[in-house]
Amino acid sequence: GDALPLQRFPPSGQQPVPVPHAAACQPGRLPARPLLRPAKVCQAGDAYTREKFKPQPTRDLEKEKRRLQKILALGKDEAEDKVEQVFVRKKEEDIDEPDRFEELMNEIQERREFLAEMEVLGQGKKYQGIVLTEISQKLHEMEIIDKKRSEEMRNIMTKAFPVGNKSNLQD
Repeated sequence: GDALPLQRFPPSGQQPVPVPHAAACQPGRLPARPLLRPAKVCQAGDAYTREKFKPQPTRDLEKEKRRLQKILALGKDEAEDKVEQVFVRKKEEDIDEPDRFEELMNEIQERREFLAEMEVLGQGKKYQGIVLTEISQKLHEMEIIDKKRSEEMRNIMTKAFPVGNKSNLQD
């Protein structure tokens, strides 16, 4: 299992010199595995020190007392009021979002531009069916939105300006 000894062939006329076995085993480079540090060196550093556990109160008892007093006095919790405020804010945020009808118009325009670019590159026929199908789906969705809006407008108009019977007008 040892390494074979190095054999050097001497020039003609000289006797071969045996190479000692120890010299052949000593590598001229660093070992493959780094040397391990002793345990005392590792323990001398901060790697094995732990922070002291410092317990902290998990909740504010005074705040908890005030909350329970309000529940007994008013019959409801502050947290319920906060939840209701969050729902009101979300409804307001929904109104601020861009209109879906306008989004659909922008998406249709993007698809038309894409199709035009593909036709310039000679790939128009490849994408034409897909893009036109997507555009027709967007148009259908826009028609649905338009019907809903027009129905809402009719309801608002009938509530604001009720149309009476002819008999009411003659009296």
